[in-house]
Amino acid sequence: MTLQIGILYSRIRKDEKLLLNELRERDHEIVKIDVRKQTFDISEAPEAFADLDIVVDRCLATSRSLYATQFFEAYGIPVVNSHETADICADKVKNSLALEQAGVPTPATKVAFTKETAMEAIEDFGYPCVLKPVVGSWGRLMAKIDSPDAAEAILEHKATLGHYEHKVFYVQEFVDKPGRDIRVLATDGEPIAGMVRSSDHWITNAAKGAETNVFEPDEEAKELVKKASDAVGGGLLGIDLMETDDGYTVHEVNHTVEFKALDGAVDTDIAGTVVDWLEEKAAAEAGEELEVTV
Repeated sequence: MTLQIGILYSRIRKDEKLLLNELRERDHEIVKIDVRKQTFDISEAPEAFADLDIVVDRCLATSRSLYATQFFEAYGIPVVNSHETADICADKVKNSLALEQAGVPTPATKVAFTKETAMEAIEDFGYPCVLKPVVGSWGRLMAKIDSPDAAEAILEHKATLGHYEHKVFYVQEFVDKPGRDIRVLATDGEPIAGMVRSSDHWITNAAKGAETNVFEPDEEAKELVKKASDAVGGGLLGIDLMETDDGYTVHEVNHTVEFKALDGAVDTDIAGTVVDWLEEKAAAEAGEELEVTV
């Protein structure tokens, strides 16, 4: 079955090129939607969207992703990931709450709205602890706080920044991981492939130069990946885990997940497996619509 698949993007990176090449090889019709040039009407979908079977959100900017996915759902066009999933994953507070409420092991976290209460949260955790922006990726603007002086300076800096998100203080325990963390790419909780990201720096992120190697999820990791995926609404997700003395802890679930580093670390056909899943999702959506019509 040939599908018409929309790719919502703001820049075509290697990740998107991998997906586009796979879609073209299978003769699917691709509609590239540059969110920087597209307008969205609140009453009706643009004519270019009329025959779309499914849309894949690959927006770089969180705000664009959240609005665009909501528009596609309003138009009745299936979109992955869903607006609900994007909304939860885009915000670290919502992400942590969803994991905690689903019983997924996740680092202890406190949220405060003033410098004074944030300082109290930091003191409760002790040193070191971690301060993260509620919205952000690639390990940016994260701070490992080692002393009261450092805490006061960082809190003062954040408080003077203009955006309200910087005045939401997300404070987390420091997890003494073994110099690495784990990223598992999954579709609706089913692992596609995994990698470990190793670095001498406390932030072990591939975007910051961490070394990547294959990770084969064991049964505990698979169970947590499924639970974490379900907690945020499912979809094409990157689940990040850390190893502790008590097992794994899930510190984040990513919704517009990059996979070029993973693709280079494993033998699995990442793009092919993702497109298999997209085809199944589109077929399932079409089947549901057909049942309703009949």
